[in-house]
Amino acid sequence: MIELQDATKKVGNVINIKPTNLTLQTGHFNVLLGATGSGKTSLIKMMAGLDPITSGKILMDGQDVTRLNTQKRQISLVHQFFVNYPHMTVFDNIASPLRVAGMARSEIEGRVEEAAGLLQLRPMLHRRPHELSGGQQQRTALARAIAKESRAVFLDEPLANLDYKLREELREQLPDLFAGRGAVVVYATSEPEEALLLGGYTALMEDGNVTQFGPTADIYRNPENIAAARVFSDPPINVARISITGAQARLAGGVGWTVSNMVDGEYTIAVRPHRVTPIRTSDLDVELTGRVIVTELSGSESSAHFQHGNEAWVSLAAGVHAYQVGEDYSFYMNPAHCRYFGQDGKRVA
Repeated sequence: MIELQDATKKVGNVINIKPTNLTLQTGHFNVLLGATGSGKTSLIKMMAGLDPITSGKILMDGQDVTRLNTQKRQISLVHQFFVNYPHMTVFDNIASPLRVAGMARSEIEGRVEEAAGLLQLRPMLHRRPHELSGGQQQRTALARAIAKESRAVFLDEPLANLDYKLREELREQLPDLFAGRGAVVVYATSEPEEALLLGGYTALMEDGNVTQFGPTADIYRNPENIAAARVFSDPPINVARISITGAQARLAGGVGWTVSNMVDGEYTIAVRPHRVTPIRTSDLDVELTGRVIVTELSGSESSAHFQHGNEAWVSLAAGVHAYQVGEDYSFYMNPAHCRYFGQDGKRVA
């Protein structure tokens, strides 16, 4: 377990990481999800001991490691770049931290063989990094992390420099590779789809701050703020202003529906594009009439960007729908799929 207690990082007058309280457990992936510059790498460097923290504490398995160097924290770090020793064979690259630790030769050989087998590297053990593909080089770095049997493994966008096919292949294998090894696995990514595929728990990061943390699927279904709601949505989630008066919610375009347990006032709703469809699916659906601005066909899905009132909306529906740009169409939304946010951006329902 890794526990951050009011941990902060400040460089000069700039706060890179705001006071952060976070507990990361073994048994699943812990994903740090955020755009470039959100603080993911800074947080990893703090936990790994590569950067000193400005204030607060970092605990590993209950031990205060705030002032310990990287070696004493017993961690492994895999970057997005292929970090291997160019003059060493694959075997020696994997074995390097074990030799530094003074491990017996027989144990080193056993661990290297096991890790190489998991990463499909046994035929390459006598090659050097320049004789490997990018995917094989990154597998070597992952094998080194597995063989080391660290208390924590930090994967800082490890698949970013691989081609699409290799990314998909390794992404599917990663949870199984680290399952049951007793290490806290922390995976940084800027891709929401990657976080969903890896499962586990996700910490959403924005401007050096963890805005929400919990099971990845729960964050997708129940975002605590509008920023979190926007993360897991491609095409972008629909966001619109509404007013509520006497249990009646109403969009600026005039469409309304009944709500319960909501105080009168101004709110923002968010609803995912696949919940806005060109076909009525429920008696509770409300009709949104709008002029199509952009339409896209992916083969199995059709999307339409349309204007309703003064708001831009997106519909994503299965099948082929022959929208014509500039024409008006009816779309349908079930209000039960809406999430409601107050004027401060925090979810209220």
